[in-house]
Amino acid sequence: MLGAFVGATTLGVTGNFWLALIAATLAIAAFGAILQVSTLRPLLGRDPLTTILATFGISLVLQKYALWQWGPSARKLQEPITGQFSLFYLQYPWYRIATALISAAIIGALYLFLRYGKYGIWIRAAMQDRVMAQAMGIPVPSLHIGVFAIGAGMAAASGVLFGPLAGVTQNIGADFTLRAFIVVVVGGMGNLGGSILASIFISLLEAYASLIVSPSQAVIVSFVALILTLLFRPTGLFVPTPK
Repeated sequence: MLGAFVGATTLGVTGNFWLALIAATLAIAAFGAILQVSTLRPLLGRDPLTTILATFGISLVLQKYALWQWGPSARKLQEPITGQFSLFYLQYPWYRIATALISAAIIGALYLFLRYGKYGIWIRAAMQDRVMAQAMGIPVPSLHIGVFAIGAGMAAASGVLFGPLAGVTQNIGADFTLRAFIVVVVGGMGNLGGSILASIFISLLEAYASLIVSPSQAVIVSFVALILTLLFRPTGLFVPTPK
């Protein structure tokens, strides 16, 4: 949400969508790093519920700040790529294809970074055993800052990319936050590949369900998948079963 508003403001000043995308990503990444150091780091080692409540409270504060700063009306971002093409006798915008390709490139870069990069290997090591990683000389506190900055920057980029499709409002991220939670649980906590497969799986479920019921009712299928996963496969559908 905040990244989308920063992108809309930058776009209004510069008139360049791609510059607004980069500026919003960097600005919110820096803001996420500051937020981690000032607010979330003191909560490390406490009950996880404390961190959840803190981040939820911060999100409410940011929503009210956006309402005060930018007003209640939705802001429509101009699409940088115009035009449409025919797909199965339907007119489909080129911008959606560009958004899918950019999103795939971002996810692919993140996967390669976590898989083969030095800092990515450190992140995976700290995720498995933070105490042991710190004992081996890995700067775990710095990794926490970097991970939070990367997550905040990616969220900002998604907000700017989605802005031309639905407009920028204070609630732009609320629906996707819930879907992201479903995807993470179904795919498996800490499993990037599983989250990617789960996002495709949930999207197909909702798409096929919308052929039978209305799109607003098709969301129920996602919650059914979430409940069944928690009941029969709580580690995630796409997590390899240990032998």
